[in-house]
Amino acid sequence: QVRLVESGGGLVQAGGSLTLSCAASVSIFSIKHMRWFRRAPGKKRELVAGITNGGTTNYADSVKGRYTISRDIAKNMVYLRVSDLKREDTAVYYCNAETNLGDYWGQGTQVTVSS
Repeated sequence: QVRLVESGGGLVQAGGSLTLSCAASVSIFSIKHMRWFRRAPGKKRELVAGITNGGTTNYADSVKGRYTISRDIAKNMVYLRVSDLKREDTAVYYCNAETNLGDYWGQGTQVTVSS
């Protein structure tokens, strides 16, 4: 079983930045894909960024150039740097671990962007 704990969300003005963190209870190198999703009010959950255990990253078109996913294998941490924030980025952000035994989720961290 994989336990994930997100942190770093908050209230930020449009154009600002935050770094979200996800702490994993196991070695993230053993997890084939670490991902960040978000769920905005009234919308479906969407994938925003991912990083494979080989280090390959991928992003949703809506966040390319503004979001950066990274990791610290030694600390079992995955980060999401969110920059040039827009009001439509307001959402609960979830960390996800895709493993051979299934998907695991954190509890989420709220990001609210004010104008």
